[in-house]
Amino acid sequence: MSSSKDIKPKAKPALGAWLMKSEPDVFSLTHLKKNKTTLWEGVRNYQARNYMMNDMKVGDPVLFYHSSCEVPGVAGIATISKTAVPDPTQFDKKSEYYDPKATKAKPIWFCTEVAFVAEFSSVVSLEQIKADKKLADMMVIQKGSRLSIQPVAPKDFEYINKLGIK
Repeated sequence: MSSSKDIKPKAKPALGAWLMKSEPDVFSLTHLKKNKTTLWEGVRNYQARNYMMNDMKVGDPVLFYHSSCEVPGVAGIATISKTAVPDPTQFDKKSEYYDPKATKAKPIWFCTEVAFVAEFSSVVSLEQIKADKKLADMMVIQKGSRLSIQPVAPKDFEYINKLGIK
């Protein structure tokens, strides 16, 4: 287990930090821990793609969020380890994320590389986040917010980090 001082970003990114959602039965924090890094491929939402293409920087901290599971919430910390590259799944005809309009010369979808940093001692659940007045402004608890990649204020990142690392 890393200490919280180990997982602070090197510099404060322009937007602060990020929350990235993944279904743990598809790709969990445990998978990322084993693999060390992964391309965050398969995102097919333009706003989320634009965050990856235009705003995410190497070293930006990430709250790794498990969604569509028994206890949704933040399972740990990752970091952006490489800036956006064309998402290879858009060119793969066998992939569920294949996009026939995308070409290698004009890719449509991009993805960043994410690296494992730390696993929380317990998940900071969505219910905990909703119940905590200090986190009331987080996008993840706003009505209708289903975006798989969301900016997070540095104060919210630090607070959730403290809740998760005990």
